[in-house]
Amino acid sequence: MSEDSQSKKKISVLMILPPLLFAGLAALFLWGMQRDNPDELPSALVGQQAPEVALSQLGTKALWGNEELRQGKPTLVNFWASWCGPCRVEHPNLAQLQAEGLTILGVNYKDAPHNALSFLEELGDPYEAVGADDAGRLALNWGVYGVPETYLIDGEGNVVLRIAGPVTQREVEGRLRPALDALK
Repeated sequence: MSEDSQSKKKISVLMILPPLLFAGLAALFLWGMQRDNPDELPSALVGQQAPEVALSQLGTKALWGNEELRQGKPTLVNFWASWCGPCRVEHPNLAQLQAEGLTILGVNYKDAPHNALSFLEELGDPYEAVGADDAGRLALNWGVYGVPETYLIDGEGNVVLRIAGPVTQREVEGRLRPALDALK
């Protein structure tokens, strides 16, 4: 083979390599974007007993504790705050779940009591009971890294599912309902 034909082969391989690398990287990014929630970190609590609950009273709302997580029926524990924009987004979905008979317990996270109560008065109260986590200690024990965050608890107090971020219709249909069906 002549030297010219060998250099042409080297050049053609070098010209094809960048588009191939780009296509591979684009495919990797596309796959990553198709995951359910690419930002969600796994929870160490799934499959474990829910951490001990210690909350303070929020106005005159019913307060809840450990015993409400072990009443033989699935329960949602929702960490929220009045200053949280995504909490407003998820609120109608929580109200719908409550209307369907699902017990939802609220944890108001690092919020001014007046603001939290105004939030519930404005949007409605989907919680069977609610308490305040003024210092964020309970959220820390549960592994919450931002509100809203919601946990599905089975009837014996075990964490079945964690939803980091708002409880959207996609989360309800894709993850929450199948998990609830599996508990029946």
